[in-house]
Amino acid sequence: MRCSSENLVSDHYDNDIVIDFAMHRVGSSGNTANNSTRPRKEKRLTYILNDADDTKHCAGINCLVVLKSAVSDVSDYLFTGSRDGKLKRWSLGDDAATCSATFESHVDWVNDVVLVGDGTLVSCSSDTTLKTWNALSNGVCNRTHCQHSDYVTCLAAAEKNSNIIASGGLGGEVFIWDLEAALASKCNDIMDDETSNVINGSCNSKSTIALRSSSSSNSISLHSTQTEGYIPIAAKGHKESVYALAMNEVGTLLVSGGTEKVVRLWDARSGSKTLKLKGHTDNIRALLLDPTGRFCISGSSDSMIRLWDLGQQRCIHSYAVHTDSVWALASTPSFSHVYSGGRDLSLYITDLQMRESVLLCTGKHPILQLALHDDSIWVASTDSSVHRWPAEGRNPQKIFESGNSFLAGNLSFSRARVSLEGSTPVPAYKEPTLTIPGIPAIIQHEVLNNKRHVLTKDSSGSVKLCEITKGVVIEDFGKVSLEEKKEELFEMVSIPAWFTVDTRLGSLSVHLDTPQCFSAEMYSADLNILGKPEEDKVNLARETLKGLFAQWLIEQKKRTGSPASANGDLKDIATKCHAHSGVEVDGSSENDAMVYPPFEFSVISPPSIVTEGTHGVPWRKKMTDLDGTEDEKDLPLWCLDCLLNNRLPPRENTKCSFFLHPCDGSIAQILTQGKLSAPRILRVHKVVTYVLEKLVLDKPLDNGNADGNVAPGLAGSQIQHQAVREGPTRSGSKSWQKIRPSIEILCNNQASYLFS
Repeated sequence: MRCSSENLVSDHYDNDIVIDFAMHRVGSSGNTANNSTRPRKEKRLTYILNDADDTKHCAGINCLVVLKSAVSDVSDYLFTGSRDGKLKRWSLGDDAATCSATFESHVDWVNDVVLVGDGTLVSCSSDTTLKTWNALSNGVCNRTHCQHSDYVTCLAAAEKNSNIIASGGLGGEVFIWDLEAALASKCNDIMDDETSNVINGSCNSKSTIALRSSSSSNSISLHSTQTEGYIPIAAKGHKESVYALAMNEVGTLLVSGGTEKVVRLWDARSGSKTLKLKGHTDNIRALLLDPTGRFCISGSSDSMIRLWDLGQQRCIHSYAVHTDSVWALASTPSFSHVYSGGRDLSLYITDLQMRESVLLCTGKHPILQLALHDDSIWVASTDSSVHRWPAEGRNPQKIFESGNSFLAGNLSFSRARVSLEGSTPVPAYKEPTLTIPGIPAIIQHEVLNNKRHVLTKDSSGSVKLCEITKGVVIEDFGKVSLEEKKEELFEMVSIPAWFTVDTRLGSLSVHLDTPQCFSAEMYSADLNILGKPEEDKVNLARETLKGLFAQWLIEQKKRTGSPASANGDLKDIATKCHAHSGVEVDGSSENDAMVYPPFEFSVISPPSIVTEGTHGVPWRKKMTDLDGTEDEKDLPLWCLDCLLNNRLPPRENTKCSFFLHPCDGSIAQILTQGKLSAPRILRVHKVVTYVLEKLVLDKPLDNGNADGNVAPGLAGSQIQHQAVREGPTRSGSKSWQKIRPSIEILCNNQASYLFS
């Protein structure tokens, strides 16, 4: 059977009589695909499948910072920010680190984190926001600051001025924030309520537009308010992206660097430029300022480290230590020694005055950030694990007493030449003193053609099978070939693509976009749903949403006494939205609140939901943390309409048209071939039933043949333009119709179904 249909449920058996089945899709006359009116862009809903062990990161660690306890019997804390979009707090012991809190609100990579004051944690992300947290809380976001129009890549804080921080990002944007003033304002940021990190505030978009005069107005996602609010100071001057910031301890001087290859100095009180330092030949990726603000250290993709005297406005030393890009810097409190790491996988310590360097260790992954902690140093890399290495931070000169130091030349090619000559330094340390393990990040995936299972491959080479409608790993195949396993798991089914997947956060992120997500249906029998009629069709996206928001619906009913409304009549809100967009809705369906087993998500490792409502600011929260207060400000209206009103957006009335004819070599002789049509989804057994009723059994078998074989010369019925209907077969069959031959359906020369 040659078939181009996307919806065909099939099984494979042996054959007797073979019929070829040619099929294609045709659109209805009501197709509006060529309508000149551009449809309104709907909000996306994403859910992220979390690992069962949620105490570990599942992607590279972009940043870290240490909080030292002022009390001797209380442990210090390490905070890590990851490409999985989460921050974690680790209670540090001598030989162990325990995850004591997870901070989950960012919807993209966490790129940098700083500590200010007595315990305020500030993070920045590729989701264009800054967030503030109580560092010792259970992980609830206090406030979200929206000012950047692109990824926020770096932060800097003033050690002795707990109110001042700076943020930099792509597009050359640098902002200087007074956190106390921002806290007192209800504008330019989003307040979270007492029990939720869901964004539900407002922003002064007029002021934002004035500040970002060069940006498109459509980059502003928060709705307007008449309130005049806090606007951070904009340090204008960068024409390209900013990757590094540093600030002196009192918060009066700021230095920045990025793709322009220069170090810029700013008056942090006014945002005005003071000077520009040239010398690097590639992107500047890391910066340090000494406490007084006189000296600056820069690390660059040109592999060089440079020491600048800001008073003399010149570079006073260059250090050729690395063989590739320098991405991370940390200094001793006295600013006498600098630790550096980068793309060459190596961590070095350099005596700035003596111009000597020692290779501390070599890892397996590029180093992204460093944090000195007493006599140790924490190393963050593109791996999901964090390592602690000896550093002798209190007395770094002890490391140089081993005799493994080398002279850090002032030309980058001199270090590269030494490496090529085979004079690679010997690492001072072979193993870290402590490792906080992570989960290998998913780096590859394949969606199987049943459109419910996804094969994944992580950074360790392990291949797993995930069921996205339940958010669980079905099977771990170990280190096998992803391509071979995909071929092995191939099923003879075809389901429309109703979701998209990416692994940017190190785990599976499943994206649902309306109306495409509602295009896939399956019969309840094929999903093994007990107690539901076999011929009932199940919309995969609708049932998935019901599973994801099961807790939300329960909590909403508790709060309101009815799932029909929350914070106002959500049914009316959703209906008005669809009416405004010209979308027809069908409110006649009864709201079926039952969650079927194939769509029950785990509450032990619940997925995280990422979406946005009319507020226009994305948020992220575990599905079990939804408390029923989320409304149209937080959730897409199409999602609410589906959950509360059981209504789906209208779909194109697509039908399948096909022809039935005997396969080559078949003993069946059909005098006429007719064009048939069927609904969007068609089970092959219905085609077999149709063949049995219409083509074979419209008259008795010749000569009373009762052995199950079809006699030659069988007359076929006139079936042109008839439809294959769903439902029970004809009743009242004649006695000769009880003798039924074996019939096989072929598709693309593949045996699809056998009735015997």
